Amino acid sequence: MKLWQKTTNSKQEVEQFTVGKDPEFDILLAPYDVLGSMAHAAMLETIGLLTAEENKILQKGLLEIYKEIKQGKFAIEPGVEDVHSQVELLLTQRYGAVGKKLHSGRSRNDQVLVDLKLFYRDAIREIFEEANSLADLLIQLAETHKEDLMPGYTHTQLAMPSSFGLWFASFAEGLSEDLNLLQVAFELSNKNPLGSAAGYGSSFPLDRTMTTRLLGFADLHHNVINAQNSRGKTERTIAFALAGMAGTLNKLSSDAVLFCNQHFGFIAFPDELTTGSSIMPHKKNPDVFELIRAKTNQIQSLPGTIGFLLTNLTTGYHRDMQLLKEEIFPALESMRSCLQMSHFMLKSIQVRKNILEDPFYMHLFSVEVVNELVLKGVPFRDAYKQVGEDIEAKRFVPNQDKVNHTHEGSIGNLCLAEIEAKLEKQVNRFDFESIDRAYARLLL
Repeated sequence: MKLWQKTTNSKQEVEQFTVGKDPEFDILLAPYDVLGSMAHAAMLETIGLLTAEENKILQKGLLEIYKEIKQGKFAIEPGVEDVHSQVELLLTQRYGAVGKKLHSGRSRNDQVLVDLKLFYRDAIREIFEEANSLADLLIQLAETHKEDLMPGYTHTQLAMPSSFGLWFASFAEGLSEDLNLLQVAFELSNKNPLGSAAGYGSSFPLDRTMTTRLLGFADLHHNVINAQNSRGKTERTIAFALAGMAGTLNKLSSDAVLFCNQHFGFIAFPDELTTGSSIMPHKKNPDVFELIRAKTNQIQSLPGTIGFLLTNLTTGYHRDMQLLKEEIFPALESMRSCLQMSHFMLKSIQVRKNILEDPFYMHLFSVEVVNELVLKGVPFRDAYKQVGEDIEAKRFVPNQDKVNHTHEGSIGNLCLAEIEAKLEKQVNRFDFESIDRAYARLLL
């Protein structure tokens, strides 16, 4: 069954190729398709295309289907092209001809667009919640370990003293910045395309402001062509937001893998959070962080993949866009799981104390000694040369007990309150409450 079907069918080969993986992704869109249809039906009544009784029947039927979806009882039947067709088929089977009236004033183009926007809003919300939770944990860890020094590296060579507090806090602030990108993606996903039909509007007097309000959208895509053009643009924007956050987690996971190595031994995790070897009984492998590293690399490639899919597409809908779901849907789930597992692992992280007391790390303090000489009046270049000569002559013996860093964002001044404030500012930019209120009214 197809919404566009007339008297002839496509050849089986054409049908299989064009449908592709849509059914498995359309299941994820099912609850949003119903919500969009409920709002559309309510609007159709106000403009006289449905009677009050017909709308009542459709709302009852759609609510039934919504509950079935939530209970896992909904499926796209064999031969049914997509979720839109399945919902309309069920309504027609159960309530007769009124089910055939639901599609008035819309196209599958704006129908799938609104489904996707609603889906993306919820997916972004899940990622936001996981990222916010992880950032909070990182700030807590930074406070707990602010006095625990560790080596800092440039070019993977020993550079200067760092601290676990500084290390944890860097990722907390990074995530707060990543949320800024995610908010832009959320804002674009939170615009209503319903009523744009196939991209050129409708001769029916549709009330698009009404459906915007009913679905809890912050705004609508006013221009109907632009509404259609937002497909692809929305996914590309989400991809960049995910890639940015993936970059933060990628560096965290790469560090964790390295720092677990016995040559470093800076951090450890309980045995039950690591894996063993089939042949080497001593092994405790950081498989979780290795997979986070791999998955976040996949996500960082997403903007390029989506960019290629959208290359040279003219204004209006193209079937090419169907493939966007195959890229963005798994990436959203992968990002959520990486954030979740990062939080799960870091809750149990074990930090090694007193690392920098080892003479092996004495050269980390070369800059500290240079700066001490400068504070005593020695010109910087002379101090630099003196310390360098002492190192070469093996007479460099620094104080490895402490460092004296006080400026903003340094070891001695982590600015955790400021990072928390930055995080809170980003959190407050996401308006999920309006969406919840709209859904509650719609599902009464």
